[in-house]
Amino acid sequence: MTDRGSENGSGRADDPDREDGTGRRGPGLAALVDESRAEAAIESLRGEGVYDDARSVAPHDEGRVALPVTEPPVGTDVREVIEADLPWRTRGLADLLRERGWEDDEIDRAPGSWAVVGSVVLVDIGDAPRPEEVGEALLSLHGEADTVLARGGVSGTTREPDIEVLAGEGDTETVHTEHGIRYALDLAAVMFAPGNEAERARMGEVVGEGERVFDMFAGIGYFTLPMARAGAAVTATEVNPTAFRYLAENAVLNGVEDRISAFRADCRDVEVEAVDRVVMGYYEAWEYLDSALSALRPGGVVHLHEATPEAELWDRPISRLREAADERGRGVEVLDRRVVKSHSPGVDHVVVDARVG
Repeated sequence: MTDRGSENGSGRADDPDREDGTGRRGPGLAALVDESRAEAAIESLRGEGVYDDARSVAPHDEGRVALPVTEPPVGTDVREVIEADLPWRTRGLADLLRERGWEDDEIDRAPGSWAVVGSVVLVDIGDAPRPEEVGEALLSLHGEADTVLARGGVSGTTREPDIEVLAGEGDTETVHTEHGIRYALDLAAVMFAPGNEAERARMGEVVGEGERVFDMFAGIGYFTLPMARAGAAVTATEVNPTAFRYLAENAVLNGVEDRISAFRADCRDVEVEAVDRVVMGYYEAWEYLDSALSALRPGGVVHLHEATPEAELWDRPISRLREAADERGRGVEVLDRRVVKSHSPGVDHVVVDARVG
């Protein structure tokens, strides 16, 4: 996620050690990769600690882009490393908009944050004037991206997004890499919440190898993929046909198809028994607690997601869970509770982890 506080890079652009000895900034190193691998390579380079946030990504030649690095990478597969005079990140979104004639009060209404999802910049445009100019500016900031989308809400039980193309090629299909997991998706057809990144990563950490898991609202594999990658056997259900198609594709893309049993069905219509863990990654998931507890073995763990008013933290989600368990004569031990992110003003996206006896 990029925010206004970090859009100008890491600050290393002003490091005198990066100058050429005459007070000017000279060319630095760049790793050349295929354009289709740019996002995955950037993540890998960051993991190595050699990605240079002070400079921008730039096209190199047909089909390849130049990624700024501080030294030749060791663990990232690149075509070659060259010297390249890549643009320094000395300007941010506000500077680019000001060059387009925006006044200060208009800049104050510009987006304060956005996310790069694969080759797409995803932004909440709010009441910013001239959204297309915001899109063009964001493309200038993110050379690895080719499309900017304004996102609205998500509606219906199939959680279909409302998006609008602001700038670029308008290609909404992409592959996003996160913590080594590749998510193929179409941002015009299926939802993707960048703010849930830490929770997706966490689910790959809490699950044990060989565990049996029921992911009731799998989507494109948000939680299914990290859990399967960690060695769990996951039964995944999804009603949205487009999301289900990507779920199946992503299982193969990540080499975990043998650990995932995927069903295009309502989670209540799939017979699942005695699993070790149930993931309920849907804001209205509490309505499905009866099915979740039916599938969960005694002593198993449930992860209940909910959009909860701040005034009802944590009483509402926990009481709903306890009431459903009481009806079955089962006890509840709350293991953890977390705010994932803000859902809307005064409402938080939360998760309650609980062991059900």
